[in-house]
Amino acid sequence: MKNIINRLILISLVILSACKVSKDVPAPKPELPVAFRNAQTTTADTASIANIQWKNFFTDATLQKLIDSAIAHNYDMLIAVKNIESSDLLFKQVKWNYLPQLNLNVTATTSRPSDNSLNGISLGQFLGTKHIEDYSANLGLSWEADIWGRIRNQNKAALATYLQTTEAKKAVQTNIVASVSQGYYNLLMLDAQLDVAKKNLTLNDSTLRIIHLQFDAGQVTSLAVQQAEAQRLVAAQLVPQFEQNITIQENALSILTGALPSRVERSTKLDQLPLNDNLPSGLPSAIVSRRPDVRSAELALNIANAQVGIAKASMYPALNITATGGVNSFRASNWFNIPASLFGTVAGGITQPIFQRKRLKTQYEVAKVEREKTVLQFRQSVLNAVGEVSDALVKIEKLKTEQTVAAERVRTLQQATGNANMLFRNGLANYLEVITAQSNVLQSELELASVKRAQLSAVAELYRSLGGGWQ
Repeated sequence: MKNIINRLILISLVILSACKVSKDVPAPKPELPVAFRNAQTTTADTASIANIQWKNFFTDATLQKLIDSAIAHNYDMLIAVKNIESSDLLFKQVKWNYLPQLNLNVTATTSRPSDNSLNGISLGQFLGTKHIEDYSANLGLSWEADIWGRIRNQNKAALATYLQTTEAKKAVQTNIVASVSQGYYNLLMLDAQLDVAKKNLTLNDSTLRIIHLQFDAGQVTSLAVQQAEAQRLVAAQLVPQFEQNITIQENALSILTGALPSRVERSTKLDQLPLNDNLPSGLPSAIVSRRPDVRSAELALNIANAQVGIAKASMYPALNITATGGVNSFRASNWFNIPASLFGTVAGGITQPIFQRKRLKTQYEVAKVEREKTVLQFRQSVLNAVGEVSDALVKIEKLKTEQTVAAERVRTLQQATGNANMLFRNGLANYLEVITAQSNVLQSELELASVKRAQLSAVAELYRSLGGGWQ
């Protein structure tokens, strides 16, 4: 039997030398710029804010507490952890594919052939019975030689899938960190805008009282009262809108942290949050190894290579070795009579698919096409990542200029409003000038809060797009 198995292995090796096994396609080198567009520096500076741990990047205590809670309790994060556990179990199971299968079989059968059949006549003549029994207990072993690397490619695919789930968890965390921070900044903006609306409402109330006095004295018409009241109602209408949006934003943040909708405590104001001017983006080449989604796309190519190898191996002959041994008897009374009931069988065989209605060839060609798609998806992920970084950088750059202009506009309009009120009380300005000044300052202060929130959100987006947040 040993000579038979050796011959089978030799034949397989001869076939192997005549066939060309599928080769892996390496990860392509994507076209990357020397530096990101709108980066603060174009020199080869490897420093990047993405290397900073999120607790050191987002220093606000309330925000840190929210992010910490979201990482621990967010359901997307918990699902990602379960995906890792599932993938880990599958990866550990695939490692056992190299070992043979061993099965225990215990069977007891009885059959009664026809009296007119050859078996029936033989039983009656030689054994003096009309039925035959068979009792067997054996261990069956089967093993497939991994000549073409099918099992090796299964292991490779399982490992890449496991690593993909870990990258998916990192991607979820980076998105959570960015989403929670941006939601928090939006909440502070709404707080600031609500304060602006309430302050402007108080100012309008004061103006309206003065106009009422002037109307009673016959100095202005009812039109002045109506226009002042309409301006007051503009600010009054904003108050419930902002209160509604604040509650909705608090609910969204609570859900992100895996908690029931509730109030979010905050101990700071929007204008108290500092803006970091030192935001190095590092080298574009580092984004390939740091961004979880790009790493996942690269691992997808490993899986595609493995699937091509598995599909190619299925077209080649398979060497299978089987062995069975145990005890067998046609009477239960001497079933385990050893050594008389012992038996054993060893066999080896090569199976070569010949006509499978082109199914195996089609599977192989489809696997190659899928691999080509994976290469394109990897290139696309790199391109999107570089684009996201460039977008965030230009937002930060232009919003800084916009904030300077908006702040100067607010200062000018606040002075104009103060002057208009003073002139109005002294009879040197009419009510239209006061109403116009108050309307302008309301809009400018609301816009300034919106610009500050956009700046903070752009910084958080830059941090995420560079691959920061999962450390």
